[in-house]
Amino acid sequence: MPTTFLTPEGFKKLQEELEYLRNTKRQEVANRLHEAMEGGELIENAEYEAAKNEQAFVEGRIQEVEVILASARVIDEKAKSTGIIQVGSTVTIQEEGYGAETYTIVGVAEADPREHRISNESPIGKAILNRSAGDEVTVDTPSGSYKVRILKIK
Repeated sequence: MPTTFLTPEGFKKLQEELEYLRNTKRQEVANRLHEAMEGGELIENAEYEAAKNEQAFVEGRIQEVEVILASARVIDEKAKSTGIIQVGSTVTIQEEGYGAETYTIVGVAEADPREHRISNESPIGKAILNRSAGDEVTVDTPSGSYKVRILKIK
């Protein structure tokens, strides 16, 4: 099972999601199923089908979160201050011809590019891991390569 890197906040958020799915959402879906079954014919009952689909989704998400948490390695906040980019570091980079951008390197489970949280397994994440401020690195992507300069690490 591959290791999943999580920030302390991300670990807590997933624990809370799992708790909600197990204790609240499961019961809500079970109630919907029960109500739909009381509605009569199950073969052509759209509400029953929707509830069964939701139940499958909830159970799948519970399993997914359980696997993530079981393989989680929580990022040590103290380790971020080494001057070397690692999971948990906040990094300012600049591609030639563009403005500087700041990202936090996180594990796959917490990645959200719109929130400037990129995965350690993304092309940029892979390229800058274990590098220092001032380094220029090549980022290899499916559509080609480009260079970025690492300006700052927090």
